[in-house]
Amino acid sequence: MAGSGESARTTAASPPGPPPGFGEGAPPDNALHALGFEFTRITGSEVLGRLAVTETCCQPFKILNGGVSALMAESTASIGGYMASGYRRVAGVQLSVNHLKPARLGDRIEAKANPIQVGRNVQVWEVQIWLLDPNTSEHKDLVSSARVTLLTNLSTPEEMKSYEKGIKKYAKL
Repeated sequence: MAGSGESARTTAASPPGPPPGFGEGAPPDNALHALGFEFTRITGSEVLGRLAVTETCCQPFKILNGGVSALMAESTASIGGYMASGYRRVAGVQLSVNHLKPARLGDRIEAKANPIQVGRNVQVWEVQIWLLDPNTSEHKDLVSSARVTLLTNLSTPEEMKSYEKGIKKYAKL
C-alpha cells in the first residue's frame, strides 16, 4: 500500500478454514440458502427441497434461470451423496440438465434427488425439479431433469468435519 510501508504481499498465511457460518448452525448449502431454498428432507436415499421463484432466481424474461436449476441439482445430489457415502467429501464430476418446461416468477418448485447408483468411488443421482400446484402443493409439471455424477472416495479435511454435524441436524427435519 502506497505510503504505509507495508508490502502488497503478505507472508505465508495459514490455509483457509471453513466458510463463515459453517458447521452445526449453518444451512446445508449457502448458495441455495441465499436464494431462499428450503430443504424438507435429507437422507442418503432422497433429498427434497422447495424454492419460490423470485426475481433473484429469474432471467430477464421472468423465467427461472437454468443456472439455478443446475445449482439445485448438483447441490441436492451432493448432499445426498455425502450422506450415502458415510459423510465422506464428494465432488461433482458430471452434470447434465434438461430444461423441459418453464417455471415463472411467483411459481413454487420442488427438487427431488434420488440415487441411481451408489458405489464406493462413484455415485450417480437423478434430480427432478417439479412445478408445484399452488392449491395442493402436489407435483404438477416436470420443469427440469438432471443427472449428477459424484466422486465419493475423497477424504474430508479435518477443519470440515463440523459439516457432518450440521447435515445430521438438517437430516432430522
